[in-house]
Amino acid sequence: MRPSGRELSELRPIAIETGVQRNAEGSCLIRVGGTEVLCSASIEDRPPPFLKGSGQGWVTAEYGMLPRATTSRTRREAAAGKQGGRTVEIQRLIGRALRAGVDRRALGERQIVVDCDVLNADGGTRCAAITGGWVALRLAVNKLIAAKQVLGDPILDHVAAVSCGIYAGQAVLDLDYPEDSEAGTDGNFVMTGAGQLIEVQMSAEGAAFSRVQMVQMLDLAEAGVAQLVSAQKAALG
Repeated sequence: MRPSGRELSELRPIAIETGVQRNAEGSCLIRVGGTEVLCSASIEDRPPPFLKGSGQGWVTAEYGMLPRATTSRTRREAAAGKQGGRTVEIQRLIGRALRAGVDRRALGERQIVVDCDVLNADGGTRCAAITGGWVALRLAVNKLIAAKQVLGDPILDHVAAVSCGIYAGQAVLDLDYPEDSEAGTDGNFVMTGAGQLIEVQMSAEGAAFSRVQMVQMLDLAEAGVAQLVSAQKAALG
């Protein structure tokens, strides 16, 4: 039995509310169980310097966690004068994931920055950030299309992410914090709407896992991402 009482293949309740920041070209608040992430997409009419003159655009991300997103206060990284290694790793993952779903030449020489701020953390914050970040990106690109600033649709496919793990010896989908903190294996799966893999992060936190267990987690992830994509579509109408 999972601490939440969910089935092994059951996602936490998902809600995606769009248009929550009036000044952003695209924004949403994604809730996955007790995890809540505010995502916004900002269009900059110039690419980063290394792409100037290339005819290609760029999508990047920044990630942060508010001090009381967790059970005890986490010090602001700005107060320390630099980002922590975990933050840098997660925002690079988000950027890589979102770029995989974009035709950067069709985007043109501009940059879209996706900001993901964790309001409440209960496991799976990076996965929620990717899933919600894509919705914010989609909304921002829709504005470019409506303004005829791009010739075609730069978005190639949906991008979403979900966690899986081995908890109490069984493969489970979408770990919350109680499971994540005790899981023998922890994995994050980033996929397209067509079910293609973008990135997989898997590591044994305790005992090593088998090939059979790896395939079980992949099967759970495929089904979970399909549900997340459906939630993205519903949020966008």
